[in-house]
Order: sequence, then structure tokens, then C-alpha cells
Amino acid sequence: MIHIKDIAQRPAKADVDALAKFSPATIHEAQGRRGALSSRLKPVDYRMKLCGPAFTVKCAPRDNIMLQLAINYAKPGDIIVVSAGEYEEAGSFGDVLANACLAKGIGGLVTDTGVRDTLQLRDLGFPVFSLSVCIKGTVKETIAAVNDQVIVGGEIINPGDIIVGDADGLVVVRREEAQEAAKLSQAREDAEAGYIEAYKQGKSVIEVSKLEAVLKAKGLVVDI
Repeated sequence: MIHIKDIAQRPAKADVDALAKFSPATIHEAQGRRGALSSRLKPVDYRMKLCGPAFTVKCAPRDNIMLQLAINYAKPGDIIVVSAGEYEEAGSFGDVLANACLAKGIGGLVTDTGVRDTLQLRDLGFPVFSLSVCIKGTVKETIAAVNDQVIVGGEIINPGDIIVGDADGLVVVRREEAQEAAKLSQAREDAEAGYIEAYKQGKSVIEVSKLEAVLKAKGLVVDI
């Protein structure tokens, strides 16, 4: 028997809001270069951003019945994360379902299959990250799990993990590590602001990045 389950443990809103201040690239680097989903998953519009708890769902390839159930049961702010076997030749989500998501206040969609109606999705502004864009239709046949652990974009994603996405890509943060990831991300941004200020003051990249000893140890000879 297959059960429709809610996210067992949702992250605190404060933790989601704290991570939303940072880019996925910053978070990925700050948490030890962990959590980056495959770069094949792209937003349908570069202006799209998302940050929220993962509401996970498994779908059979070329079948979106479980995606529709996920939309029905997800809560405001949730990011629906679809594991559909990395099947590119299907348009499992489009403007009609995007309107359903917007009406419920869902925070975005991440799917390892295809989507369509991208012009309308851009106009709607609903954040959609997908493996492909494809016009081919889907069936509604196969029942599968909701809010079980999934693998999407090469990363294990648990219900309630926090998904952050922008034009550069997607990163997952474990719910229990959210506060530490936000703290480390802020420290990284502060450090990078210092590097930029040093450049403006005339320092070289070798000075700022402390590369002189590293390059010397590697035997680099500069003849310029």
C-alpha cells in the first residue's frame, strides 16, 4: 500500500529565510562543496529563484499523476522535487499546473524530467528548474511514493531538506544543518567582500589569494 505523507519534519521558517539570502554557489562552497545538484538542471528563466523545504515525489517516466497529487497536498512555500528517472522526452509540467501551484502558494518546482509552456511559465514567474524542455505529453497511470527520500540531480534529497536555486543552479541543505550553513555562508560573503575591497585598493590576485608560496612550491617561473 502506498501512502500520501506530509513532510515529517519541516525546517523552521527562520532557517529557510536565512538561507534565502545566499546564492546556491555560496552555500555549496560554504558547506564544504557539498549539495550541488547536477548542472543539467536549469531554470526556464534566468531570473527565477527558489528556496524552501523539499516536498519530494517519485514519478514514473512520462507519467505525471503523482506530480499532480504532490501539487494537491504540498503546503505554501514547499518546493516540489520530482524524481522521474532523468527522462528528458516528456513535458510533465506546464502553465496549467503552474497556475495550480501559484494558487496554493507553492514555492517552486525541481524536476529531473521535462517541462513545457516555457513562455507562459516565464510570464507567470513561477520558479521551475528542469532537466529539459519538451512538448511531448504524459500519461496518468503509475502510483508511487510521496515524501520518501529521492535522488535528483545526483544528490540524495530528504523531505524537509532545504532547496535553494538561482540562475547558476541548485543546492540542497540538510534540514538539521541549515543554521550552520547560513552562518558559514555569511562568513564566506564577508570574506569575499574583503577580497573585492582589496582589489579596489590596488592589491593583486596573487596577494589577496596568498598564492606566492603555493606557486613557488610548484616551481612556477614568471618571465614577464
